[in-house]
This record gives sequence, structure tokens and C-alpha cells, in this order.
Amino acid sequence: MSDPLATIPLSAIRVFEAAARLLSFTRAAEELGMTQAAVSWQVKGLERRLGQALFRRLPREVALTPAGERLARAASDAMAALRSAVADITESGEGVLAITTLQTFAAHWLARRLGAFQLAHPRLAVRLENDGRLVDLLHEDLDVAIRAMRAERVEWPGLEAIFLFPSAQTALCTPPVMALLGDPPQPEALLSAPRVGSDVEWGQWFANAGVVAADGSAPQAPRLAADTQSLEVAAALANGAAAMGSPVMFAADIAAGRLFQPFEVYIGEPGGYWLVYPQDRRRARKIAAFRDWIMAQVAADPTAQKLLARRAARSTTPSGAGA
Repeated sequence: MSDPLATIPLSAIRVFEAAARLLSFTRAAEELGMTQAAVSWQVKGLERRLGQALFRRLPREVALTPAGERLARAASDAMAALRSAVADITESGEGVLAITTLQTFAAHWLARRLGAFQLAHPRLAVRLENDGRLVDLLHEDLDVAIRAMRAERVEWPGLEAIFLFPSAQTALCTPPVMALLGDPPQPEALLSAPRVGSDVEWGQWFANAGVVAADGSAPQAPRLAADTQSLEVAAALANGAAAMGSPVMFAADIAAGRLFQPFEVYIGEPGGYWLVYPQDRRRARKIAAFRDWIMAQVAADPTAQKLLARRAARSTTPSGAGA
């Protein structure tokens, strides 16, 4: 039986995959470094060979036909596998590890450890992108992502996700706030202390601590909130306030006495930080090296291990029992 792919050039599949993914012959041409006419010619040639239309040509755009949708899924998977295989068996791409992560994680946990990784892998440079945008690891020039997810398990098609440690947050207090909390510290004293952050998060924390205002009303909202833990904790440090933050991220500040964690009360459970990369690239040398290294760093982090032990204890607590 003849191979149906024998008469179809790989170049045509490559052009079709780009056009199908972008739903634009013009943008596909820009991505591939071709003219729009060349993209159209390749697609028409593929349609002639297959004997059916793959796109519907509309006045200002194109849309996939049912046959085009089916072929697009297969072509996307095939091109992703080819890109991964080529990158993993050649020197191209092996010299740079591209990481995308979150600002707080990058600034307060990852960046100060990366020097050790680069010393252990001197031929591997690191490119660090720190924002929370939605990325496509199967097609973008990125190797791994580290993201926080409010779930105990995450599953994404084509990706492998490894849990690093919980993203639980708690009240982190500056020395002036600690002076207001009493001896021993009382969580209700935070109701009248200067606070930074989301009133929703603080409301959840007070509820978990069993604290309500004397008149039964909701806690007074903080006067300042930002979109990252890093900025909120910086504001708290500058203004002698309390902020909601991860004790893992700010372990150095706690160890130095700039911040204190007076209570074992948390929000953001379940959930945690996850290392994510394309499943078919799990054996790529640079990804495997980073995966092994970061898991060793987590294992050596006492605060992360404390939260992991708490997570394990909560998962084994019988239903109805206190946590």
C-alpha cells in the first residue's frame, strides 16, 4: 500500500501549519519569511494533492474547513515534535535555557539561586522572562515555565507539570506591627494595624484565623494594594505595615528580622508553584538539568519543605477532622 505522504512535500505541511495556526496567509508569510503569494501557492498545491479544500477564503480572512481542522491538529503536533527533536539533537538551542516565571518568584526565590545553576552548567546560559502572561510552550521560544495555580492537580495537553511547593500566603509583619500584636501575638490585633494588600485576601486570612471585628463587621480594608506580592511586601517594609505574602518567597527577610511570621494561618490552599515544559521534551538535556536542579533546591529549602509537610498532613486528614 502506497504511503499517502509520499507525494506531499514537507514544506507544504509546514506552510499549512503556520497558516492554520495563525488563520492568516499574510501572518504566516511574515513568520516563515515568504511572500503571501508563496504561502497561497503552497496551500493551493496541498489542496490539489488532497483533492479537497482546507480553507474557506472569506473577504478579509480565512477559516479552516472540517478537513482543514483535522489536518491542522495533526500538523501542529507533528511540527512541534520535529522542532523538539531538532533542538534536542543539535547544538542549536542547547546554549540557552529560556525560562518564563512570575515576578515575585523570579526576584525573591529563583534569581538568587540561578548563579549556582550556571556554575554547575557553564555551557548553558539562562534567559529569564518574568511576567504572568499566557504562553504557548509548544510554539514559543521558551523551554520551561513556572506558574502558580490554585489547584492540587493540573493537566495541560502536551505539557508535563511538576509540583514544586505550595503557594500558601500568610500575614508577614514588620517590627512596628509586631510591637502592636502583644505577647504572645494575637491575630485580632492586626485588625487595627496598618496593612497592605487585597481586602479579599485579608478577609480570608482573618476568617481562617477565626477573627472578626468587635462589632461583627468585616475588617477595615487596607489602603494600598498592588498586583504582586513583591510590590506589596516592599510597600509594607517601607511603611511599617503588614502584608500578605509567601514565607518561602520572603524567607531571607524573615531570617534577617526585617519581617516576622507570627501566625501559622494561611490562605491560598490548595495550590502551588508548578514547573511546566513540553512533554515530548522532558529528556532534553537542558530541561532535564534544570528540572533536577530546581527539585534539589526545593528539597534544600526548609520553608518550602515545611509547607510541603503541611500540605501532606492536610491531604491525609480524615474527612471532617480539623486541619
